[in-house]
Amino acid sequence: MDPAAAFDFHGKAVIVTGGTKGIGRVIAQTFLGAGADVVVCARNEPEQPVEAGGRRAEFVSADVRDAEQVRAAVAACVERFGRLDVLVNNAGGAPLVDSAHASPRFNEKIVALNLLAAITFSQAAYAVMRDQDDTGVILNISSVSGSRPNPLGVAYGAAKAGLTSVAQTLAHEWGPKVRVVTVAVGLVVTEDAHLVYGDEEGIRAVGETLAMKRMGVPQDVADVCLFLATPLARWISGTTIEVHGGGERPAYLAASTAEAVPKGQQG
Repeated sequence: MDPAAAFDFHGKAVIVTGGTKGIGRVIAQTFLGAGADVVVCARNEPEQPVEAGGRRAEFVSADVRDAEQVRAAVAACVERFGRLDVLVNNAGGAPLVDSAHASPRFNEKIVALNLLAAITFSQAAYAVMRDQDDTGVILNISSVSGSRPNPLGVAYGAAKAGLTSVAQTLAHEWGPKVRVVTVAVGLVVTEDAHLVYGDEEGIRAVGETLAMKRMGVPQDVADVCLFLATPLARWISGTTIEVHGGGERPAYLAASTAEAVPKGQQG
């Protein structure tokens, strides 16, 4: 297949949940730039519309934890564009909370947003994709927090870990008609990065712990999502793609007193 043609999404319809800000907004803009018709959904309409290349995403108000609102969002996409080809389950997040004091209600809400919502939205999308001629694609945006310790975020990390199983299972149940892939995102600079990483010096220092020596930016994630939705990724399903700049440097390397253990970047 011609790679240029593979990245042409004209005539394709895409839903990006949580697509009004952060990584989700850039994912939506990237699909718009590739020619796709895009629906972004969130609870609140953005102050600035999601646009790219002179084109604008359709906004649908929806709480992704509410099954009726989820089905309505999918129906709105089909009514507007006649189809649904790609679903990006991006909505998620959680505040930092001491695990010893997180209430059961808090944990339930975090799991509902970061795991159950993706399952519910995937079910609604599949009901449309299964009857279309082309292969559908569902991308679940996860986090490295689901595969390593996540202090102050036990429910969030557990929910993100669950998305790995979701992709593995649904890929077998719904394939080959629908491909399902987990995208595990590493440390990325968004508008809220300072809440976790501090000032610019903190962001730089954290970036130095990664193999690529910098934190990611939303476009790093969006470009991978675009590729995964193309026919070039036609044999990728039921797996997790890690987009994390090579991962974090093992902490023991800095703590060890052995001379043979490298303490920093070589060169």
